[in-house]
Amino acid sequence: MSRHRILFVCTGNICRSPTAEGVVRALAEKEGLAHRFEFDSAGTHGYHIGDPPDPRTVAAAARRGYDLQPLRARQVTDFDFSCFDHVLAMDREHLRLLERACPPERRHILALFLDYAERYDEDEVPDPYYGNTDDFERVLDLVEDAGLQLIRRLITPQ
Repeated sequence: MSRHRILFVCTGNICRSPTAEGVVRALAEKEGLAHRFEFDSAGTHGYHIGDPPDPRTVAAAARRGYDLQPLRARQVTDFDFSCFDHVLAMDREHLRLLERACPPERRHILALFLDYAERYDEDEVPDPYYGNTDDFERVLDLVEDAGLQLIRRLITPQ
């Protein structure tokens, strides 16, 4: 049985994409499906390479029982396009940058993460970096919804 390899991508890999990585990993574990997945996250830019997630991101996730503390920021590499089965962008700008960097024969692995959301109509995860606590909570709401649907859809394809 092969594993689904999923990379979540935002700008600096300190807010949205590490939230997605940690939350979706935890959801897969809760569903008893962790062995079927490999998760990672990265940024389109190298601003924060080696840094932990933003403290507000860590705190918001911890309030819901998710531990993001072990994660460290990294930048998307060319190797990611051959290594991952799904590269999921947090917003349209990330998707555009990924499409420019990705070899044409691998572009089918690119998508917006919120394409998997069921309860919300948004197609972009908003950047909470310049926001307040409610903005970080909103990111978690969107990520929990899309993450659970992603796991279920990949395990039982439509």
